[in-house]
Amino acid sequence: MAYIIKEIFYSLQGEGLQSGRAAVFCRFAGCNLWSGRFEDRATAICQFCDTDFIGTNGQGGGKFPNAKTLVTKVAEHWLPNSGKPLVICTGGEPLLQLDSYLIETFHQAGFEVAIETNGTLKPPPNIDWTCVSPKAHAPLVVTSGDELKLVFPQIKAPPENFQQLDFKYFFLQPLAGLQLNHNTQLALHYCLEHPQWRISLQMHKLLNIE
Repeated sequence: MAYIIKEIFYSLQGEGLQSGRAAVFCRFAGCNLWSGRFEDRATAICQFCDTDFIGTNGQGGGKFPNAKTLVTKVAEHWLPNSGKPLVICTGGEPLLQLDSYLIETFHQAGFEVAIETNGTLKPPPNIDWTCVSPKAHAPLVVTSGDELKLVFPQIKAPPENFQQLDFKYFFLQPLAGLQLNHNTQLALHYCLEHPQWRISLQMHKLLNIE
């Protein structure tokens, strides 16, 4: 199977429980909730994505003919002899492409495998860390995992709809944009009133890194 990758880069995880941890990010091209084109945003299921996932023209991006070539490219971005390597498979929607063979190949190369998914597609087995970010108006297929990270507020996706799901950690991430400060205050107060939830700030934006 060939894999279409927007970009591959080394940085710190900026969101959720593993915020601050070094990782190689492997951004898969394509998404099933938005085309990625501005002219389609108003009619997309997900209308607030802030990521460019179209094409293969990002740093380290390309079309990789098989799992081995992709894993080799990802491994080039990790510092040798520097602890357990982590690859974060993100997008777009990584589960449009991520398969069991690629996960196995990452493991054989010594990587811990994490995904960031919208939860609309069933993941293959043996993923080490699963972060699900539900979107209003999208079917939620993945109802268990390590962390649920809800962009907040979404009128049609209140936290109460997800609090009984089988996740270890629950995060509210303030919706970015012109109302970010207001949304951050809303998330802050909600977490104080509902301590099952934690607040997740986009640390990479505060640090001005990818």
